[in-house]
Amino acid sequence: MTGPAYGTQQASSAGNLPVPCCRKAMSWRAFFYREGVLNANQLTAPASDEFDLVRGWQSLHDEHGVALHICVAAALRRGVTDEREAQQLALPGHNLQPGFTLSGLGALAEAALTCDRMVQF
Repeated sequence: MTGPAYGTQQASSAGNLPVPCCRKAMSWRAFFYREGVLNANQLTAPASDEFDLVRGWQSLHDEHGVALHICVAAALRRGVTDEREAQQLALPGHNLQPGFTLSGLGALAEAALTCDRMVQF
């Protein structure tokens, strides 16, 4: 996923994909990089009449076990971090939405090697 939570259709289109897959007992993983890491920013506050994409991704993780990986380098460049990285870098706080995991490109490479299908948004 390379698209941000808001401003493009990429994130909402990708968010609709795993639900049918989860119903068919398929294993599903998401890797967010470039602007896509903004899907893991828990400080987003969409308008009350908009779907909350960030919490939507978290629901997929909580209800269906979808693994949500975000590229650590891209996330740090865009101000998205977990508690451990924030402490290590002496940042004043952290904002990684629960359910997401900071990962390296090795997680994407492993997924590419072990999956039977790969889709990019």
